[in-house]
Amino acid sequence: MTKKLRVAIVGMGNIGNRHAQVYTKRDDCEIVAVCDIIKEKADKAAAAYGAKAFYSIQEMVNSGIEIDAASMTTAGVENGGDHYQATMELLEAGIPTLGEKPISNNTEEAEEMVATARKKGLRYAIDLNHRFTPAALKAKGWVQEGRLGELNMIMMRMWINNPNESSPWFHMRALHPHSFDVMQYFGGEIEKVQTFLKKGEGRKIWSNAQVNVMFKNGIIGHLVGSYDAGGSYGLEQLEVVGSKGRFVLQEACQHLTYYPRFSMETETFDFVGGMMHFNETFDARIGRWVEQNLAGAAPEEIDGSGYDGLKVQRVIEAAIESWETGKIVTVK
Repeated sequence: MTKKLRVAIVGMGNIGNRHAQVYTKRDDCEIVAVCDIIKEKADKAAAAYGAKAFYSIQEMVNSGIEIDAASMTTAGVENGGDHYQATMELLEAGIPTLGEKPISNNTEEAEEMVATARKKGLRYAIDLNHRFTPAALKAKGWVQEGRLGELNMIMMRMWINNPNESSPWFHMRALHPHSFDVMQYFGGEIEKVQTFLKKGEGRKIWSNAQVNVMFKNGIIGHLVGSYDAGGSYGLEQLEVVGSKGRFVLQEACQHLTYYPRFSMETETFDFVGGMMHFNETFDARIGRWVEQNLAGAAPEEIDGSGYDGLKVQRVIEAAIESWETGKIVTVK
């Protein structure tokens, strides 16, 4: 009989239910527990997914129920303000944890979360789902096999219509963990940033961003981001440019085109691997988390790890510091 991963989900809002939908579709998973401090949410989810409801993590871990891994999908200020306590309680209980992005809106707390997972030898990952699409994996293969040659530039655009005004840095801290993770997935670690921000019409927050970056390996590039742009299409585009060619990846998963430098013969792949829509990126990312847990992967082998999440938050904080000081800032 095939072993099933016994999963708990903490935080039963929209994203928690999206995680649950992915786990439910898989034959190698079983949701054994759901947890939310709002009783009605936990009870509703328990009924929907055939799991036991809990109203605190401590109640859940003290119940004796066997949990192999957890999804931590709380939100909070800047979508990450409630991540620290829940994650620490799960890790302290010895439960491998897949957290939502951002890892935290506080890098000191994020550092502690990553350090705790390392100390306990636990798998810890973040839902940086954009890097897990079949199109991104195909493009990564091109880079690794040298098809683009030496990489020179990486340009990222990510924008959505989001009217939220929760904090001055909400746009940077909540949206761009994805952007900077994708950039670092292809280019390695970012070393320096220079930021320019603009408030949109009627806005109180910095809702538009241009961040120039230099990678440790000498690649240059930039991010353009906004909570005041976008629409039904054209929300995301990644362009990676090398000495032999470049690729453009649109909408995380929908269209991937290779442009050779010395030829007009381009190659376009639409909906690679059958992935048609952004919502399916959760299936790919969570699926990889399940597979690595069932395979007993070492914590340092986890794709989209907690440390990857920490690295992008460091870039974001450096970008904020750059805007506040008017200087080029080295990422700490």
